[in-house]
Amino acid sequence: MTTLEKNPAVTGKNPAVTGGGREHGLAYWAVSDCWNITRRTLTHYQRHPSAIVWQLGFPILSVLLYGYIFGSAMKVPGGGDYREFLMPGMFAMTMAMGFMNTAVAVVTDAGQGVVDRFRSMPMAPSAFASGRGVADLVVAAAELTILAVTALLIGWRAGGGVMPALGAFGLLLLLRFSLIWVGVWLGLLVPTPEAAGGLYAVAFPLTMISSTFVAPSLMPGWLGTVAAWNPLSSTATATRELFGNPVAGGGTWVEEHALLMAVVWPVVITLVFLPLAVRRFRLLSR
Repeated sequence: MTTLEKNPAVTGKNPAVTGGGREHGLAYWAVSDCWNITRRTLTHYQRHPSAIVWQLGFPILSVLLYGYIFGSAMKVPGGGDYREFLMPGMFAMTMAMGFMNTAVAVVTDAGQGVVDRFRSMPMAPSAFASGRGVADLVVAAAELTILAVTALLIGWRAGGGVMPALGAFGLLLLLRFSLIWVGVWLGLLVPTPEAAGGLYAVAFPLTMISSTFVAPSLMPGWLGTVAAWNPLSSTATATRELFGNPVAGGGTWVEEHALLMAVVWPVVITLVFLPLAVRRFRLLSR
């Protein structure tokens, strides 16, 4: 019997569902079901750690490619070391691209019948999305730690102080948290893992058209405007400020208020896509 099957919340013994005992309410079982989905997802990563290594392969290679091969040709407006400019952008890009891993994992579960199994259980409707979100946030924190250690090894330093640095890492995780719900929604929307993989063709340009590698002020006018208003750029610029790294400010309103927008964008994304993800899961049972 699996952990989920032994949980009263998913075996028909949930008091909130069956009308049995009344010692626990709906909120308790929503948290309990969320935890079981979280534990199930983390167990998968524990048994297959290569999944995290694979997810980190691209950003680490990008750091080496842009930092050491193209770095000497890159310029930072206002001066400063390019690798110091690059690393916060790579942190933000890694957090942003993670939503595609979420989408692929969700659609894979759906294809293997796992989602159907969850739908057949008397579990809280929000548990699938929230459990997946908590697990992916834990994995994102591990990825961010590994990437930060890699950055320190190649000479990157956070000169803004301990507390601002912690605030920067918090903003990065906030961005990842908001995009998790985009990944869950897309994973429940697309029909196959192959179709989810095809979404990289759309996600990759959206993450590249930002201030990750180059300051928006160095791009053509219209492209620079799009890059400056990209939520990824706000987080990258805000973390550069907090880390004490070179900041590519272009004088636009959104760049001058990067710290504010690094909070506003994730909140807006969460408010839009979290309800959509939960609603999509509910509609699957109809």
